[in-house]
Amino acid sequence: MTDKIKVLIVDDHEMVRMGLKTFLSLEERIEIIGEGCNGEEAINLALELKPDVILMDLMMEKVDGIEATKRITSTNPEIKIIVLTSFIDDEMVFPVIEAGAFSYILKTTSASDIAMTIEKAMKGEPTIEGKVASLMFNRMKEKPKHESLTRREREVLTLLGEGKSNKEISEELHIGIKTVKTHVSNILSKLELSDRTHVAIYVNKHIRN
Repeated sequence: MTDKIKVLIVDDHEMVRMGLKTFLSLEERIEIIGEGCNGEEAINLALELKPDVILMDLMMEKVDGIEATKRITSTNPEIKIIVLTSFIDDEMVFPVIEAGAFSYILKTTSASDIAMTIEKAMKGEPTIEGKVASLMFNRMKEKPKHESLTRREREVLTLLGEGKSNKEISEELHIGIKTVKTHVSNILSKLELSDRTHVAIYVNKHIRN
């Protein structure tokens, strides 16, 4: 007999947890081993119960689903976290996927499809809800903001990322201080950044990686 998939349900609404537990308990391959109402409980229960899959809500008190996902996957990467939420905006989607979420589906998903998503996760097959997949695809198609910079501005950007001062940039590129200041101003404007610290963070995230 095939071992059942051990599932932990984490959602701050009791009715949601009850509904999921009721429907998923009817699935022969799935066993609900626990439930939590916030991210903090998710972290503790993941350590205690060792689930195969966690159905994770995003907006919860104490610790949200994004932080909980990050902390769980950093210590228990074998646990498949399936985000089950009502949110499809990129402020939620991309951070939780970067945090380690395996699949992302919406609460409008049918019980049978949620069960299928759980089984697919155990086979190593992620599921991304259609609207979310479109959002991710559109984001991937967007050109990085630094591609709008001129060749000289990119040179200045690289040196800013190294923490160089205007004077050091001026000497290295053999251009005047005033010209450097103009380039820096243009870079901040085009990249929509507020200061040199954020420029350095941008370079480390989008160019050096």
